[in-house]
Amino acid sequence: MSLALYGNVHVNAQQDTSLFVKDALKENRVKEYKNIVKNGITKNLSLPLNDSTEEYWQNAFWSMELISYKSSWVKIKINTAFDSIQNRSLDFQRALLELAYSNYKKDYVFPVNQLIKNTDDAKIFAMCSEYLLQNDTTEKTFSFITSLLAEKFIKDKDDPIIKMLNERLQYFSKLISKKNTEITGPKNILKDILNKSVLPNSVIVYSFQRRNRNYPGLAIIRNKEGNIITNENGAIISIPQLARSVSNLPGYLTNGNTPEGIFRMDGFDTSLSGYIGPTTNIQLTMPHENSITHFLKDSTITDSTWNEKYYKAILPDSWKNYSPIYQTYYAGKAGRAEIIAHGTTVNPEYYKSEPYYPLTPTQGCLCTKEIWSEENGKRLQSNQQKLVDTVQQAGGPDGYLIVIELDDKNKPVTIEELISYLPK
Repeated sequence: MSLALYGNVHVNAQQDTSLFVKDALKENRVKEYKNIVKNGITKNLSLPLNDSTEEYWQNAFWSMELISYKSSWVKIKINTAFDSIQNRSLDFQRALLELAYSNYKKDYVFPVNQLIKNTDDAKIFAMCSEYLLQNDTTEKTFSFITSLLAEKFIKDKDDPIIKMLNERLQYFSKLISKKNTEITGPKNILKDILNKSVLPNSVIVYSFQRRNRNYPGLAIIRNKEGNIITNENGAIISIPQLARSVSNLPGYLTNGNTPEGIFRMDGFDTSLSGYIGPTTNIQLTMPHENSITHFLKDSTITDSTWNEKYYKAILPDSWKNYSPIYQTYYAGKAGRAEIIAHGTTVNPEYYKSEPYYPLTPTQGCLCTKEIWSEENGKRLQSNQQKLVDTVQQAGGPDGYLIVIELDDKNKPVTIEELISYLPK
């Protein structure tokens, strides 16, 4: 299987005069930014912080994440919010911790240290843990968190948040011990999940990602017969895809990155969201988000209660004990939902200094590059349309999408890395 035959195929510019996004016009991009700053951030944060205004402050937090906004005045307001975080609602705590993780990675270690000692909420505890470990992966911090976890949640080992946090702590333990200078991921078993016998008679989108989601992944598509879709020249169709959320929190948490694992793919749709845009999206569901019968495409199943055994049964033997592939199962159990594969109308200039530019992050979905004209609002380029067309060519959106993290490399995934693992 030579690289000459299976080259890295990207999408050529595609114009579609039938699709138009008014907000993409240059003057509207400027208006949007000013409106977000004036009304989404400044107006909301100008309100005194109390129980009745928490929601407005939370809206401001999200607006700041979206456009990566910072100012000295805003920093004072965030300081005020952290001063009273112990007395705020769980929703407010969650939103503030998300903002800190996204925009203020090193600024609030002390108040987060205090909060993690006092909270009894699994999600808040996990978010505090992730924030502290983002700043410091020394043995001292690791031991502090693991001791608190054992003390507070010893009876909650089956809680999906606690289970996933424990998995994350195992990963950090490997980093701390330096047993692996690079954690390689599942490459030694990658061929098995790409085998034609996996999820037979189903179209599969494989989305290969880095553990560092700042770098775009790559999607390839398999048809119902188990063959990877190629173009007219015999080259594999590969489509860059970003699985990073705005917050960059891990996938088991609300608004975190796209979880690793298996999604049920079931249909196309068109979103009414101004940020997703009018290009066709691919509908996805995780375990617990829908019935077992639907997820497994098996009408003979009468059990209505999800159990890990059903998810485990569809995995190749070599993957059954590979814990990262279960993230979708436990993210779904923890309440994550409505993760889809879509395009974007978000202004990419918000993220021009990021490694994934001009792709744009989401609230946890899989997102492809789309470029819209600032002059007339028409679609100029769409990797999302390419993805949809390729899925349609493979047999339609009835099957699965599998997110797989390859390794810790800090660079975009390329087709050259995947060639040797693909079925002949």
